[in-house]
Amino acid sequence: MRVVAVPCLEDNYAYLVIEGRDAAIVDPGEAEPIEAAVQREGVSLVAIWATHHHHDHVGGVKALLAGHPGIAVVAGETDAPKIEGVTEALPDGGAFSLGALRGHVIHNPAHTLGAITFVIEGCAFTGDTLFAGGCGRLFEGDAAMMQASLAKLAALPADTKVYFGHEYTSSNLKFAAAVEPENHDITKRAAELTTPSTPSTMALEQATNPFMRWASPAVIAAANQRGAAGDPASVFGAIRSWKDGFK
Repeated sequence: MRVVAVPCLEDNYAYLVIEGRDAAIVDPGEAEPIEAAVQREGVSLVAIWATHHHHDHVGGVKALLAGHPGIAVVAGETDAPKIEGVTEALPDGGAFSLGALRGHVIHNPAHTLGAITFVIEGCAFTGDTLFAGGCGRLFEGDAAMMQASLAKLAALPADTKVYFGHEYTSSNLKFAAAVEPENHDITKRAAELTTPSTPSTMALEQATNPFMRWASPAVIAAANQRGAAGDPASVFGAIRSWKDGFK
């Protein structure tokens, strides 16, 4: 299996997931770059995998369906009614396939109530739930919901490749350094950062992403200064609120 990052819109990533001559596209925010990638790679588009319903992740679905009639459109069961042309609405743990490969989805509510991560062949396509060094805003859920969603992702193997939805890594690492100024893993990651920064790994996120580090004494201390009660959801919530206003 190969994964090709396809930049879309201003700072989005779609991903062409290729197995043999078949390909699925994750989060097509617009159609034109996807079509160009399909032609360049010499593959046949057989599926659209949507992590959530926001337009910058599914804005290209209508045009892709017109150009590739009959392809599968896979989404989480809660967000599916808000996405055009869905053919498979999956529950938490639901299975999907690409050729002979099989994967499963993880329900990650908070950014949207129906957000999911596609997990296949050691890769996790996290949309706007988990970014490199950050996480999505809480548009439809709350802090406890997002912290639980990220905990599900944290349970994946450490070498899982994380393919995220936006190129926010530089600004995310600046915030991470403000939360944990003595974390040398963050300093090293920022110094070595290149663009595009996708993919990350689950191990790297757990070492450098403050939103995955609610058990870190330094993160707890920073959160407590902003009113956290010390439990993981409260620590996460305080850090998320700080990030929302961070310059």
